[in-house]
Amino acid sequence: MSSRIQSPDASLSLASDVPDLETRRSFLGKSGLVLSGAAVALLAGRDVLAKGNRSAGSDVNVLNSALGAELEAIAAYQVGAESGLLQKPVLNLAVTFQGHHKEHADVLAKTIIKLGGQPVSAKEKYTFPVETLKTQSDVLRFAAMLEKGAVSAYLGAVPVFDNRDLAKAAASILGDEAMHWAILRNALGDAPVPAAFMS
Repeated sequence: MSSRIQSPDASLSLASDVPDLETRRSFLGKSGLVLSGAAVALLAGRDVLAKGNRSAGSDVNVLNSALGAELEAIAAYQVGAESGLLQKPVLNLAVTFQGHHKEHADVLAKTIIKLGGQPVSAKEKYTFPVETLKTQSDVLRFAAMLEKGAVSAYLGAVPVFDNRDLAKAAASILGDEAMHWAILRNALGDAPVPAAFMS
């Protein structure tokens, strides 16, 4: 059963952030953790920053990384929605969160174009740990890990932007990702907000 929702035309004048995305497979192989592609992208953005190579194109690179991560999140939520493991209220929640990621992706792509860049496209195929998704809790835990990775990535991306309006927009998306993470943790019976600070 497909539970795709169409993203409305997001009319935000600011676009968001997020760094360039390495392949998720290589990162997962090294770390043994399931993290959002946005977290990998953040590392790439920091590397550029550490080299002092900040240019007008650096914001576009960060935005494209964010876009890649949002497209990956859309695909991940689709896997969850089509798994047949989610009960109706949880399925509705997953589809809602997928819609948020679609709105983020739409704004990011429009901003990249506005800045003269070329938005990245969704991959033809993503590699997710579908063999480990056997219950609704497994799907929720997978989604929570992705959202936590997105929170960390956006948190690190905010100071990387040359354009402060983009940083502000990234902080707005960060807030949405943090709410997703808290709600998913609560659905799992975990403390929704496990600490006073995010890192």
